[in-house]
Amino acid sequence: MSPRIGLLYPTRDCGEDDFAALCHRLDPAIDVDFAYVAWGAGVGRVDELDAAGKTAAVRELGAPGRLTTAAEDFATIPDVVSWACSSCSFTRGLDGAREQAAALTAHLGVPASSTSLAYLAALGHLGIDRVALASVYHPDLTAVFARFLAEAGVETVHAISADAASDRALAAWDGRRITDLVVAADHGDAQAVLLPETALHTTPLLAELEDRLGKPVLTATAVTVRDALDRTGASPERAGLGALFAPGPRNPRPPSSSSS
Repeated sequence: MSPRIGLLYPTRDCGEDDFAALCHRLDPAIDVDFAYVAWGAGVGRVDELDAAGKTAAVRELGAPGRLTTAAEDFATIPDVVSWACSSCSFTRGLDGAREQAAALTAHLGVPASSTSLAYLAALGHLGIDRVALASVYHPDLTAVFARFLAEAGVETVHAISADAASDRALAAWDGRRITDLVVAADHGDAQAVLLPETALHTTPLLAELEDRLGKPVLTATAVTVRDALDRTGASPERAGLGALFAPGPRNPRPPSSSSS
């Protein structure tokens, strides 16, 4: 029987269908359930916040207590749970991301992770320690993600920042706009390009992006799903979904550089 992934998600009706599409394309297909983490009482429209306000809002959203409260909304306890939000997991640093996962594991009794920890796991699987960032965030928040990666021994050699208004706005980006961002972010010294945003619809683009750049393009959706499955011991491989799901041997980095 295939494992069931439980995803905690920040804003309803953004990128959930992209997660479902990826899980459906795996062999065997994977079931995925969602529960939603409530934004802070003082947060109205995210797109009306300035850069500092957005950073504060996503940091507050990732408080471990908010995550465990939201996890009560799963109809049944999943086999693995992940906090499927990039910025809300990396803004607390590596220790903070691990604290989020530990709180969920203690609360639900199942393996737990987050999109940010999933990035570290993906980079470890592929033996990558130099990356470029195709960031949708404000430059200040992009720098926070680069520092998070640096804590785990991953160097950011180049980054661009699209400074998008909100996750709901990003959910409406089409494939061409996503592709343009990734191509602009690429750098000759980068072993991979990271696209850290779970509202983007990237599943249909995975193979195309990697073929165009000639290197892995690690999207937030793909790393979240792969990491969640790895934590259950189920790691389906499927051609056409990029390097992370490709059949064949990997070149792992030492475990000390990846998440725990």
